[in-house]
Amino acid sequence: MNLDQPNWHKSSYSGGENTNCVEVAIAQEVASVRDSKDPGPALVLPPATWHAFLTDLRE
Repeated sequence: MNLDQPNWHKSSYSGGENTNCVEVAIAQEVASVRDSKDPGPALVLPPATWHAFLTDLRE
């Protein structure tokens, strides 16, 4: 995944502002997560870990 120009997404629940949001960029091999107010290094997760995290959030 090219993290220099990824397609970052944030939740529609974030209110449309560009602050205080978690952003996610998904590629076939990884999910990258970062803080919109400090977009420094991203946390890069394997797909299985990302899906397990989302499942836990939804429960």
